[in-house]
Amino acid sequence: MAVLIVYWTSSGNTGMMADAIKEGVLSLGKQVEIRMVSDISASEAAKYDKIALGCPSMGIEQLEEYEFEPFYNELKPLLFGKKIVLFGSYSWGDGAWMRTWQDDARTTGAQVLTAGVIANETPDDVALEACRYLGEMLAKA
Repeated sequence: MAVLIVYWTSSGNTGMMADAIKEGVLSLGKQVEIRMVSDISASEAAKYDKIALGCPSMGIEQLEEYEFEPFYNELKPLLFGKKIVLFGSYSWGDGAWMRTWQDDARTTGAQVLTAGVIANETPDDVALEACRYLGEMLAKA
């Protein structure tokens, strides 16, 4: 089964990270689907067993509240037993939104494979390589 990558981006930074995760999956010869959150429903996403979820920090270190957060809240009860990774970019703060998101994802019964990858604004080579590794982890899981 293919790996699914679902993300939201406004500046393109989280989109760059999603593309790097896709590269990691493809490097192991596995199938991958990549979708903007506005182009997929939670029930459609729940058909996948391996999911990468990406959202930047917005407001006071929170998920984007108009598209991504409602999608994620609908997806949460469907994540039990799924293998997931989280990623996103930020411009302020220290990554608290990612720690909160990881803790929340674990309460769903999803198997969060590793700590989420975050990038301060435009992802540098280190962040992009970490994203490729996320893709490889999902492909192997």
